[in-house]
Parts: sequence; structure tokens; C-alpha cells
Amino acid sequence: MAESDYESVLCVKPEVHVYRIPPRATNRGYRAADWKLDQPDWTGRLRITAKGNIAYIKLEDKVSGELFAQSPVDQFPGIAVESVVDSSRYFVIRIEDGNGRRAFIGIGFVDRGDAFDFNVGLQDHFKWVKQQSELAKQAQNPDSGPKLDLGFKEGQTIKLNIGNVRKKENSSTKPRLTGTGIGLLPPPPGTKTPILLPPPGSQGMTQQPMQSSSTELLRGFAPQPSPALASHTATTDLWGDFAAATSPATTQVTQSTHWVQF
Repeated sequence: MAESDYESVLCVKPEVHVYRIPPRATNRGYRAADWKLDQPDWTGRLRITAKGNIAYIKLEDKVSGELFAQSPVDQFPGIAVESVVDSSRYFVIRIEDGNGRRAFIGIGFVDRGDAFDFNVGLQDHFKWVKQQSELAKQAQNPDSGPKLDLGFKEGQTIKLNIGNVRKKENSSTKPRLTGTGIGLLPPPPGTKTPILLPPPGSQGMTQQPMQSSSTELLRGFAPQPSPALASHTATTDLWGDFAAATSPATTQVTQSTHWVQF
């Protein structure tokens, strides 16, 4: 089936009234109040279909679906469908019999919602027809449409925000160790350095204690001068009051011959 033979249904209303209308007396429009609204000439079903760009208003029998009248509509709003000036539920349509004969009749809906759907169905169809016509023109002349200019204008700039990168100002540089070797840091102040004592029975061995302060050395050991150089005067001058206050433990350490002089 060709596309031109395809017929779509736009709107269906189960009940519509048809009236014979008198000729229009003035150019102001039709008035539904001039019709015999309580005595419709025909009542049936209304169906709007579309075939190509043309919409068709069809009045059909409710039971059998037999066609009573048909109104081709090539544009809306237009002469084929007109609204009355005194109501939103009544319209005047132009019907054709296919042999060139035409007539104007009045139609009316019981519910205002049905009249609204009738209007919207015709509007949507001709809006679609207009869009199709514009697309066809653009396809024939693709260069005639507006072009999108993505270039920068004179003096125009853009700003890019890349994450939350912030420049660190006045940042201090970590000091680097100089020299070829790895420097050793001194022990914290107040740390006691252990002194290794010689094992008992060993002779002639000299025990060199680790570097420490003079106060810590004086607390652990008493000095022992060499037998040839020991004298009371030298001891007093070197150690002061500490050498003067002797004790048995100090005497015992002094008499030992296995210690060297610090």
C-alpha cells in the first residue's frame, strides 16, 4: 500500500447533531441561536480521518457505520470549518458529495469536551502538515537554512574550571642533606648512655665507654690515676670535692689495677 493511500484516524465522537442552517445574513459569522437546536435534523457519529495532507470530517450512522455526509478539509481554520460566534459547541462545515455539489450544514456537540477534541484534532493534523512542508524545503535546499556559527567573536573569551586546582603560594622547600653519606642525629638531651664494664677476670683490656656528659660519668665511676702518677694533690686538683669525700666503695675501686684512667 502506498503512503498516499494510507488513512489515519484523528478523532472519533460517538454523538453529534446535524442542523439545516439558514443563509448567513451578514458577514459577522454564523449564530447557533438562529438554528432549531432542540430539533436536530440528524444524529449520528463523527469521525475525523487524514489521508495525505487532507483531513476528512465524516458523519456516519451509529450502528451500521454508513456514511451520511463528508467534508474534506484542506486547511484549518478556513472556509471548510467555521466556528459560530455565540457558542463553542457548534460549528459550520462544508460537505461535498463527490460530484461537485456542496452545502453548508451545522453540527453541534452535547459536551464541550467533545467540541474541544474536535478542534484539537484538526489543529494537530495541519501543524504536522506544516512541519512536513518545511522539512521538504530544507531537504531540497540544505544551504538555505540558518548556519550555526561556533567561531569566537572579537574579544570573546572562555573560562575553563578544571577541578579544584589551587596554586600554593609561599611554599617552603624541605632542606636536603648535604654530603655523600647519611648524617646521624645526636641523641635527645637527658638520655643516659650505658657504659660497658669489662668481664671479671679479664686483664689488660681497656673498656672505652660511649660518649656521654661528665656528670653522668661521675655518677657511675670514680677516676683511678696511674700508680706512678697518683698523688693526693693531683687527685684534689682534678676532681675537687668529689675526690675528697672518700668511701669504702671509692677506695676499693681506686685500688684496682685493671682500670685505665679516663
